[in-house]
This record gives sequence, C-alpha cells and structure tokens, in this order.
Amino acid sequence: MRLAGKVALITGGASGIGRATALLFAREGAAVAVADLDAAGAQAVARAIHDGGGQAVSLGCDVSQAEDCQRVVQATMEALGGLDILFNNAGIIRRADVVGTSEEEWDRVMAVNAKSVFLMSKYAVPVMARAGGGSIVNTASGWGLVGGRNALSYCASKAAVVNMTRAMALDHGTQNIRVNCICPGDTDTGMLREEARQLGEPETTFLAGAADRPLGRVGTPQEVAEAVLYLASDAASFVTGAALVVDGGGLAGS
Repeated sequence: MRLAGKVALITGGASGIGRATALLFAREGAAVAVADLDAAGAQAVARAIHDGGGQAVSLGCDVSQAEDCQRVVQATMEALGGLDILFNNAGIIRRADVVGTSEEEWDRVMAVNAKSVFLMSKYAVPVMARAGGGSIVNTASGWGLVGGRNALSYCASKAAVVNMTRAMALDHGTQNIRVNCICPGDTDTGMLREEARQLGEPETTFLAGAADRPLGRVGTPQEVAEAVLYLASDAASFVTGAALVVDGGGLAGS
C-alpha cells in the first residue's frame, strides 16, 4: 500500500499506460480520478477500481482546454478530498515528417501532449503547495530525448515535456513538489498499433521492428505503470527533475 491515503489524478486514464497506472495506484491504496476524453472508457476504469474495493471517480476531459483542466482538478478535490499526485499521461501521435504534417495536426499534437502538461500543472500546483507538497509525473518518451523518423510533432512535443519537467522541478522544489517524467519506449498499447496504421505497415511487421532492442520485446503498460508508481511514491522522495527511461534498453546505445 505504497500510496495509502493519497489522491491521484490521471489524464489519459481510460486506456493503455493510463489505465494500467490507475488500476495499480488503486491497488496501492490511492483514491484515483480517471480523466479522459473518452468518458465511457474512464467510467469503465473507475468501475473496475470500485469493483476491486477501491475509490475512484471518472471525469470526461479535453486536456487541451484550460476550462476542462481547471474543472477536473476542482472535481478531484471535491470528490476525493485533495490532490497529492498528478500523472499527466494524455497523449496522441502523428507519424509524419515536416512536409507531411499539416498545421492542424501539429497544433493538435502539441496541445494534447505538451500544452496539457502546462494546463493541468498550472491548476494542480497551487493545490499541492497549499497542502504541503505533492508529486507530478509526466509522460514524455524516448523520442523526447533523441530524434525519431516520421514523427516530427510527436518528437517536438515530448522534448517539450522533458524540459518542462526540469523547469517545474526547479520552480517548485521549495514547495515540496517533485516533478519527474517517464520516457517509455514502444509499449503494447492501442497507440502503438495506430502508428502501424498511420505508416501503412502490417501490424505484425511493425511490432516486430519495435521489439528490436536489447530485451527483444516491446514493453507492457503494467511495466511502465510500475515506473510511474515509483516516481509518484515516497520511495522517490529525493528524486525530482528526472527523466526515467523505461524502454527495454532501446536508447542504451544512443
């Protein structure tokens, strides 16, 4: 019960890494607010937590909109009694180079992947500061640390998340707010399969290429969730401003 008595808000919580983290946090004793544009998916995750004996609330949310971000922070506090952990996990990808990326696609990827971290943190940090501290974990990517092919907007957005993480760690350490990010490699989620579709590659071929790393496979959402749990918990009480790579060794030779 590493999060006993804690309240966590997770964006992108309806599926993939967000869903796995919500379920894990609940098993570790946290009350969880599951926020997602997919309101029905968020409800399903909250229901699964309730069925397992945990406490959860689901919140429909467009993380690119300030009003929604402010609302879900307030709703989390009202429903669950506080806010100790924010996991900024919502994200999308567009697989295209600079020529093939439209202005609308660029804006949407940057809004969901980077602007959302700014907005959610903007409203969560004052709450945490008044309560004496907290932990923010952001989902970046290995491609936030090195470049990747045919993923211009995604790479730019995740590099922004890495450096926003560092900047917030510097700004809010004196308020006892730790800010870290995870940098996952290819993980077995719906978004990974969506990449294959966008690139026009057979799913099996794409996944086989994604497994080309020292551990010889892609990661699971549960494995990434364990890394999020570490950063969110008191086990990482002296860790802030870190970018934790969780990629089966994919960047080890970079």
